[in-house]
Amino acid sequence: MLRMSKLTDYGLVLLTHLAQGGTPGVRTAQELARCSRVPLPTASKILKELSKAGLVTSHRGRRGGYSLALTPDAISVAAVVEALEGPVALTECSVLDGGCSLEPTCLAKGHWGPISRAIQRTLQRLPLSALGPRLVHLGAPGAPALRPVPSGCEPDAAPRSLLSRSASTGMTP
Repeated sequence: MLRMSKLTDYGLVLLTHLAQGGTPGVRTAQELARCSRVPLPTASKILKELSKAGLVTSHRGRRGGYSLALTPDAISVAAVVEALEGPVALTECSVLDGGCSLEPTCLAKGHWGPISRAIQRTLQRLPLSALGPRLVHLGAPGAPALRPVPSGCEPDAAPRSLLSRSASTGMTP
């Protein structure tokens, strides 16, 4: 099965919360964790990595937190994957020569690069702004929340996984 990591999935969920948080601005890691139901230590780790990659801006101080460093249209899913996992690649040999002991005898090597590049191009064309409005609540349109939405979170901030929405975009996780 081909799928993105849970950290990348959570990273996209956190970014969609930042992008559609009602009023643009700074949101704390605690608030983002509570509204997205991503565990706080995991949310903090992801937000630090996204900050290093220049996708979010960290604000210090009493009113500190995180905000998007770019518009949701300017942040691609590929940029998020690369920030949290490294280059988009199906196999090691599609990004690193000499990374596999089977490389000298592998007959499939020449095919993995073009496939990885096709996936990369697709993810580069998919902006964060395209994910938010189409997110599927708990995997099924109109499904009731299994847990109440945390107070202080907008109704659209219920927990969800971007992996569960593949059918609505035609992309498979």
